[in-house]
Amino acid sequence: MLLVVQKFGGTSVADADKIKAAAARAVKAKRLGHQVVMVVSARGKKTDELVGLAAEITDEPPAREMDMLLSTGEQESVALMAMAVQTLGEQAISLTGGQIGIVTDSTHTKARIQSISTERMRNALRAGKIVIAAGFQGTDEDLNITTLGRGGSDTTAVALAAVLQADVCEIYTDVEGVFTTDPRMVAEARKISRISYDEMLELASLGAGVMHSRSIEFASKFRVPIRVRPSYSDEEGTLIAPEPAEQLPVVTGVAFVRDEARVSLSKLPDRPGVMQVVLEKMSERKIPVDMIVQDVGEGGLAEVSFTVPQTDLAETLTAAGAAIDELGAGELLHGTNLSKVSVVGAGMRTHTGVAAQMFRALRDADVNIGMITTSEIKISVLVDRDQCESAVHAVHTAFGLHEEHGQVPPLGQSGVNPAKSASMTSEEWESDVISRLSSMEDIVVSNVHLDRSQSRVTVSNIPDNPGIASTLFRANAEAGVMVDMIVQNISHSRQAHLSFTVPRDELEKSLEVTRAAAAQWDTAQIDHQEQIAKLSVTGIGLRSHTGVGEKLFQALAAADINVQMINTSEVRISTVVDADHGEAAHAAVLAAFDLAE
Repeated sequence: MLLVVQKFGGTSVADADKIKAAAARAVKAKRLGHQVVMVVSARGKKTDELVGLAAEITDEPPAREMDMLLSTGEQESVALMAMAVQTLGEQAISLTGGQIGIVTDSTHTKARIQSISTERMRNALRAGKIVIAAGFQGTDEDLNITTLGRGGSDTTAVALAAVLQADVCEIYTDVEGVFTTDPRMVAEARKISRISYDEMLELASLGAGVMHSRSIEFASKFRVPIRVRPSYSDEEGTLIAPEPAEQLPVVTGVAFVRDEARVSLSKLPDRPGVMQVVLEKMSERKIPVDMIVQDVGEGGLAEVSFTVPQTDLAETLTAAGAAIDELGAGELLHGTNLSKVSVVGAGMRTHTGVAAQMFRALRDADVNIGMITTSEIKISVLVDRDQCESAVHAVHTAFGLHEEHGQVPPLGQSGVNPAKSASMTSEEWESDVISRLSSMEDIVVSNVHLDRSQSRVTVSNIPDNPGIASTLFRANAEAGVMVDMIVQNISHSRQAHLSFTVPRDELEKSLEVTRAAAAQWDTAQIDHQEQIAKLSVTGIGLRSHTGVGEKLFQALAAADINVQMINTSEVRISTVVDADHGEAAHAAVLAAFDLAE
């Protein structure tokens, strides 16, 4: 017998027919012998309707009364769902957040879970009932109704799945699952059968709307398998779970952001604290910075480029100008009509040649690369917007993402919560989960990693033409060199300049093949640094919290540590500093994010 948590969003319970269909799913699972907990959101546009009604009464509704009002949407849904289950011949009990035993702090409209009592739910499950829980809500210690804020029903579902040691948390939604890319752009896009937590977080632009990223991060910590399923069919959808032990697909999906703008600050002083000033000005204006690229400085000068949403360009230029004024040096340039195209895959960790294959596909499609940035499982490039579709098609085809790579395991074989076989008792497990729940919304940076095993290779003064990156990285791939961090900044003089890191014991091999590949360009210059320190900061807050980069570089500046290279992904910022400063940089950043042991 399995314990299954099923979460139904607002579109999945929008009317009586959909409520009956959701009830039938729960009843089916129950009759297969499983214990079932349903987490239900407010119906369709109900929350918007309630917000609108409040606005008709007052322009400034008290937060406590808004929680009292908005919580009625879920209460309506769970009562109707319990009725629907009972008409199908099964016992059910509807419970508000307070009746479940979800205790939160007193921060109305965005409360945080402090504790969960599982006794009432377990008693109901043992009695053969389907438990129908109101998502998005709880009560504080004074019994005031509270709501959990954005993604609250996802938070409830994953929290209940974690504390109950559920075998799977099923998220029913109005899409078939997660696709290899947007099927509206690429008709051959395929539904992904299985994806890891890390991949799902990096594919944020494809996963938007499926479920809240904080819930995925929390599920990852407790290894709760999540299955995203369509509410309108019996398709198995997409399983979000720990990486399987067997062979992983090298690339899982292709993501893109169509409307990007690029801002470059050149001729900056190459000294500690420069990036802190730049990102501080962005943070002050709440500007979400996406790709950040800094390559190795030359002649005491550095250059940094980053992308922002096209709609934020004017405000970003003002902020960048203020940074240059404070630094007393620098030139400001920008570009528009750009797109970011990314490939994501956990298999990149162990496969050489992924970058070469991507760049070759772009070369063959005659797509020029403006910027490159990477993480452990992601490669992103900046291209002209009118080439975005060509780039996505080319890369999707090159990695064979239109082909099927396995099926979703049936229920019960999807990766059981490790607490089932852990040495902890149920009571100890529940206590451990609950102790972390209150800080769930505080998750900004979850890990700071120092890597002292790599070297840097820099190739400069080469033509800025399609195929340059393909040539260089194909040579390294054919030599079996595992390239890690790749940085290419924007070219302003028709000359490209890029750097990458490789394992130190593969440096000489990389230099040999890189020199041979670059020999065709008379102006090419190759530089390297044998000992470097690479510092990586990981966390889901990097995209949602504009001050993360500022805090990172503020810590390095305070320690008087200069940054040589920077690149980013959805959930990671990586920097290269001098090898002698690696330990000090690691300690400073750990302390800045309160992660020091």
